[in-house]
Amino acid sequence: MPASRKKNTLVVKCKVLPHGEGIPLPSYSTDHAAGMDLAAAVTDNIVLAPGERVLVPTGIQIAVPEGFEAQIRPRSGLASESGIVLPNSPGTVDPDYRGEVKVILMNLGQSPFTIKRGMRIAQMVISPVVTGLLEIVDELPETGRGHGGFGHTGV
Repeated sequence: MPASRKKNTLVVKCKVLPHGEGIPLPSYSTDHAAGMDLAAAVTDNIVLAPGERVLVPTGIQIAVPEGFEAQIRPRSGLASESGIVLPNSPGTVDPDYRGEVKVILMNLGQSPFTIKRGMRIAQMVISPVVTGLLEIVDELPETGRGHGGFGHTGV
């Protein structure tokens, strides 16, 4: 393991399901990558037509430690080259979820896209979570931005 990984390592238990046997485990492509690549654990190729979406199995279950989440994010190469996106990005795997990690893929491209067994389809980032506590108040503190949103600073 590279020295850069040892400093900020968190153990996440992972179970490989029968249909995930032989699929690469999630892993970092480079020493400083933030996300682990997730692979498709499909038994047959899936052809995703433009505008369609599909839930793709990864063949793994994970136990995210309490106080953390696993964020499922798109792979930039799939998005830029083929128009393959995650419509719920980032997806969240909560610490109390024990089902299979699955990825919703959607084809916003112009051509059919084939999902093959073992293909890298998304990335998973393990992140700390802070619990928020809402406090009801009569007024919020003023800011320079105020109510400006959705393009208020220009396009």
